Amino acid sequence: MLIKSVRGFTPKYGIDCFFAENSTIIGEVIMGDNCSVWYQAVIRGDVNSIEIGNCVNIQDGAVIHGTYEQSGTKIGNHVSVGHNAIIHGCTINDSVLVGMGSIIMDDSVIESNSIIAAGSVLPKNTIVPKGSVFAGVPAKKIKEIDLGLKEGEIERIANNYLTYASWFK
Repeated sequence: MLIKSVRGFTPKYGIDCFFAENSTIIGEVIMGDNCSVWYQAVIRGDVNSIEIGNCVNIQDGAVIHGTYEQSGTKIGNHVSVGHNAIIHGCTINDSVLVGMGSIIMDDSVIESNSIIAAGSVLPKNTIVPKGSVFAGVPAKKIKEIDLGLKEGEIERIANNYLTYASWFK
């Protein structure tokens, strides 16, 4: 893994995290406990801050970044960021699943217990209400979260990645 300081900022992270050998974490990044950053994922806090809570998985090829002097990135607890997703200068609250290949742009806010379907694009300033499923390009609300989606997708994937990370520690 590459952990690199830039502009006087060195990434900080909690206990029991897994960082794949070719993951990259740069600059003003604060990450909680029990997180995982998978192969070829990049968390680039060079131009703005990135805050990541506990039990977050950043899957293979995902990119987390922000916009210089405008939009930092905040990710809550129990969040899964799918393979090749781009998270840019936005806020993702607790218990969210961001599907593979999704793009979430500056100043968007995803409220808790929500799912962003694979391949979705959330343009700048999109607000995803709590308990929503958004899909499409541009992404729109397609339905409310039900117990099956909350337990079967959001919680299941977050918990699975805690298990997967344990295999590599």
